[in-house]
Amino acid sequence: MHLRKVDPDNYEAALALSVRPDQDDLVAPVVKSLAEAYVYPEYAWPRLIYDGDELVGFVMAFLDLPWGEPSDPTDLRSGLWRLNIAADRQGRGYGTFAVEAVCTEIRTRGETRAYVTYEPREGGPAPFYARLGFIPTGEISEGETVAVKTLS
Repeated sequence: MHLRKVDPDNYEAALALSVRPDQDDLVAPVVKSLAEAYVYPEYAWPRLIYDGDELVGFVMAFLDLPWGEPSDPTDLRSGLWRLNIAADRQGRGYGTFAVEAVCTEIRTRGETRAYVTYEPREGGPAPFYARLGFIPTGEISEGETVAVKTLS
C-alpha cells in the first residue's frame, strides 16, 4: 500500500470513488474534498490510496488549521479531514493504513497530536477511530465528535 498525490493522470478515477450507500451521510464525496483542497491549499493534504496499481481510496489531512468558532489563530490543529475507502475495498486495512500515514505526516511536521471529527451515530466510524487510539475530547465541531490521538 502507498499514497500518491492527485494528478492529471488519476483525478478522474479519484472522482469515481464511492463508499457504501449507508456511509454517504458520513463522508463527503471526493469531488468536494478536492474542491476544498483547491480553496484551502495552505491546510489541505489530499492523497490517493493505492494497493499496487489499484486505486482503493482517498484520504485528506488538515495541517496547522486554526481551530474553533471563530477560528483561533493560536489553536492550530492537524488531523484527518476526510477518508473514503471504495465500497468494495473496505475491511482490508486500507483505512488503517491511510490514518497511520496521515499521523506519520503530522509527526514529521513536529506535531504531537492528530485530530479527527466524525458523525456520532450508530454504524458510524467511532469504533474504528477508537481502535486506532483516538479519544473523544468532549468537543463538538459542526455537530461532529472531536477525537484526538497522541503521537509518539
